[in-house]
Amino acid sequence: MKGLDFRKKRRKKGSRPAGHKQRGSGRRLRFENKKDKLHFAQEQISRISAKSLVLWAVEILIVCMTAVLIVAAFGQRVSTAGDSMAPVLKNGDVVLVNRLVYKMKSPSRGDIVAYRQDENGHFAVKRIAGLPGETVQIVDGQLLINGEVPESGIYVSDIAFAGQASEPVELGEDEYFVIGDNHTASDDSRLPNIGSISRDDIYGKVWFIVKPAEDFGFV
Repeated sequence: MKGLDFRKKRRKKGSRPAGHKQRGSGRRLRFENKKDKLHFAQEQISRISAKSLVLWAVEILIVCMTAVLIVAAFGQRVSTAGDSMAPVLKNGDVVLVNRLVYKMKSPSRGDIVAYRQDENGHFAVKRIAGLPGETVQIVDGQLLINGEVPESGIYVSDIAFAGQASEPVELGEDEYFVIGDNHTASDDSRLPNIGSISRDDIYGKVWFIVKPAEDFGFV
């Protein structure tokens, strides 16, 4: 029995049995995996933020462009000078002009339009009485279209001054005869120096009064 030694042999420092797994190794791998996942999540958040920022910028651009188009189409301002359109419009009224409507249809009798009065860009505001191809004449204070009294669209009567319309005025294919509602204070198509106006000179249809505040609303 001398040769038997039941004492446990001390392991040498640093030595491990074969097949022994180091504790915590799996834990470190899991920690590294978590770290990788966190890094991936941060990259994904960054991508989402960048995408959201681009979409937000595009939306703002679209809104701004839409606003500009709306203002250009419906919000052009023109100031009236004089009381030729009283009582509907008064001297100094600021009105909005719809420029889009006549891109889709032709001006109609009875429309209040703003048109270029001279080469300096000044605008006049009057109502359309005669349409292209028609014959306009003022007889005994009454405005006639093709020799007959129109049933609608004419807002004047008892016209004391006929001007050149005392004789039949034949309108061309793109010409309009305009006259102010307050015909006694209106320089319009009755005057030879103004005459009929062309379609190209019509700026748009007056549709809304902006100022003064007491007249704010649709025309």
